Amino acid sequence: MARGRVKLAYITNDATRKATYKKRKKGLMKKASELSTLCDVEACVVIFSSTSDSQPEVWPSTVATHRMLSNFKMMPAIEQSNRTMTQESLVKKRIAKVEEQLKKLHEENRKKELTQVMFQNLGGNYLNNVKEEDLNDLSWLIDQNLNIIDNKLHMRIESFVLQEK
Repeated sequence: MARGRVKLAYITNDATRKATYKKRKKGLMKKASELSTLCDVEACVVIFSSTSDSQPEVWPSTVATHRMLSNFKMMPAIEQSNRTMTQESLVKKRIAKVEEQLKKLHEENRKKELTQVMFQNLGGNYLNNVKEEDLNDLSWLIDQNLNIIDNKLHMRIESFVLQEK
């Protein structure tokens, strides 16, 4: 059973904070190990706590961590920051993506509304109180549907002609 969201706030009780620190540290080390093993990537974790030893805790080892960091520092600056994002750029990217999705949904809804108006008109409900913009869009939609019908008709005729031969 999944747990609920944890409220991210400073834990004021010392004993609870230390217990949480130990559990979270153990979980983080386990996840780093899994990531390294399952995805065949080099990973390291450095945790420095002012409350515990003066030495930072390092996974998998100090030597391996120094090697990975030196390899990273030897990379060109462009490669080092290739996929990094600031919080602001991440939020802007997400907003742009959601705005694009919203735009597509508006277009789909508009097309469905116009299709409904088109079929109502075919059923005898004539276009009363329709704006000029809506009439232009409706004309475009009707042209699109007629093109689709025309293409399908030509395909059927061609397949019929080929069957006759």
